[in-house]
Amino acid sequence: MKIAIVGAAGRMGRELIRAVHATEGATLAGAIEQKGSLALGQDAGLLAGLGKLGVIITDDALETFAKVDAVLDFTVPAASVAFAGLAANARIVHVCGTTGTSARDDAAIKAAARHATIIRAGNMSLGVNLLLAVTKKIAAALDPDFDIEIIETHHRMKVDAPSGTALMLGEAAAAGRGVDLAKVSARGRDGHTGARTRGDIGFAVVRAGSVVGDHTVIFAADGERIEITHKADDRGICARGAVKAALWGRGKPPGLYSMMDVLGM
Repeated sequence: MKIAIVGAAGRMGRELIRAVHATEGATLAGAIEQKGSLALGQDAGLLAGLGKLGVIITDDALETFAKVDAVLDFTVPAASVAFAGLAANARIVHVCGTTGTSARDDAAIKAAARHATIIRAGNMSLGVNLLLAVTKKIAAALDPDFDIEIIETHHRMKVDAPSGTALMLGEAAAAGRGVDLAKVSARGRDGHTGARTRGDIGFAVVRAGSVVGDHTVIFAADGERIEITHKADDRGICARGAVKAALWGRGKPPGLYSMMDVLGM
């Protein structure tokens, strides 16, 4: 399967290059960076520490998408919307791990999925998706006497908060309880807030150092507490999941899919 990487010079882009190169049945066939990037013209393999692969980084996404089977995209919302449109035109698989999208961005990506096979997830690791499934089941089993709090920690350079994974966990907990997360979400507590509202799903955000990503879901009632945690020490777990998603998506009809579909969960 011929795969292109967008945002190829970034930390996640380099992880994706390495993951594609290491996966049987996949080959790196394109590498994209934004106009003006210092990485343009460089060999993608050298940039990722693999040696020369003969794939030169370019800013021409349109030409690249026309000759590949899939694109892996962990960039920024505006870019991902544009890439979804290009993937729809090219009728290829678009694996999108970009977080921080708006409702308008989500609608545009959903529209592109009428013609492209789009696989979206705020986190593509197997462990995180298992955490999502467990969170939903626990939330469904416990009544609102159990407060739900989600704590996430990421490196100092992360620009969106809460993380896409934390929001996915919130959605999973809300789905388990049969409520709308937007109506029960509690964020940014500061000052004299008063007592916690029964049934709220709270979020707490930490940004520090080089932490790849830690997520904890707490279910707490009077006298007892359940905590489930996933700690990511290597961005490669998401890169490997993204390549797995691309391979799974080949031959699938256009539509909007998730990692739960990829994992058969």
